[in-house]
Amino acid sequence: MISKRLLFWLMTAALFLVFFYLIRSILLPFVLGIFIAYFFNPLANHMEKAGLSRVLATLTIIIGFFAAIFLLSILVVPAVSHQLAGLIAALPDYIAGFEQKCAPEINRWLGGLPIGDVQGIQSAAANVSGDMVKLAGSFVTSVLLSGVALAHLLMLMLITPVVAFYLLRDWHRITARLDLLLPRRDAPVIRRQLSIIDRTLAGFLRGQLLVCLILASYYAIGLSLTGLKFGMVIGLMTGLLVIFPYVGLLLGMATGLAVALFQFGTMTPVGGMLAVFLFGSLMESYIVTPKLVGERVGLHPLWIIFGMLSGAALFGLVGVLLAVPATAVIGVLTRFALERYVHSSYYQSKS
Repeated sequence: MISKRLLFWLMTAALFLVFFYLIRSILLPFVLGIFIAYFFNPLANHMEKAGLSRVLATLTIIIGFFAAIFLLSILVVPAVSHQLAGLIAALPDYIAGFEQKCAPEINRWLGGLPIGDVQGIQSAAANVSGDMVKLAGSFVTSVLLSGVALAHLLMLMLITPVVAFYLLRDWHRITARLDLLLPRRDAPVIRRQLSIIDRTLAGFLRGQLLVCLILASYYAIGLSLTGLKFGMVIGLMTGLLVIFPYVGLLLGMATGLAVALFQFGTMTPVGGMLAVFLFGSLMESYIVTPKLVGERVGLHPLWIIFGMLSGAALFGLVGVLLAVPATAVIGVLTRFALERYVHSSYYQSKS
């Protein structure tokens, strides 16, 4: 039978989920503000220990961060936007050229199969293509509706810095008040689990952000040096999508291969482009991710992908941002529940 305490927490969690779902259209600047405050809280603590007041440390961090974003938008965004617009306009031609080059080989391979199997493969490919187009269209529409529309963009620019400033300034006060609300009997256990969650989130969010920035810079520079057209935007896309396990690399390689085959027409430059992706994948797997993220996270790649897709389906772009923290929290709580279950009398009972 479910205890009253467990029923209370389940009902509270359900009410919070319903509430956040109802206000999901205004959550983006607050979620970004929370992420910024959480990311820079250790730096603010170090500056405070060095002698700066919390207010001055917070002002320095927030002004410096948004000034860097502003300078980046002036220096980098125009070039990236120009390449991105050109890539989107030219992508149908690249895909058509890629199909023309690969069609003879595909037809030769399909020619040895029974007619029924060929029709089945063609039907499945058509269905998958249609689903991918619908998914891409839905995602683009969601991004446009939630992040690019003028009203939302103004809200991001005005509200996010304010939210980040107040949260970062009052971080210790907020956490202390939340600690007072914990049930006294279970407070030590809850604090211990919150500490594990904090280590998990810090290990992933801060580490993975650095991984994305390093790989985005590497791929953008490496692909540009190979002479690949739109190499900068393809490289940035590949590096930033590394947070989606395997998705960023595969999408970047497919896009780069289609552009390279259409642009060069020979395999030598294409081989150089593939070498950039291969070295980047090895660097990510054996150097960058182990050093910056390590094994502290404990999140399986499939669990992350499932969490991001679920978050996107429920909350759109906000859900994608919240997916990793949510999956990390659920993973920690699940491991804790399994540990309690294994040590319970119900599990160990032989009768």
